[in-house]
Amino acid sequence: MLSGIVTVVLLAAFVGGWIWAWRPARRAEFDAAARLPLADGEDAA
Repeated sequence: MLSGIVTVVLLAAFVGGWIWAWRPARRAEFDAAARLPLADGEDAA
């Protein structure tokens, strides 16, 4: 019983995190983070 509840809670947290990460409003922030390794140190902050 308890393992089933934990599984449902973890699944809901995973789906919630997935939805949060793929929202269009987050795209600009993730694009900027993806470019950080390619920066020459000028715009790294």
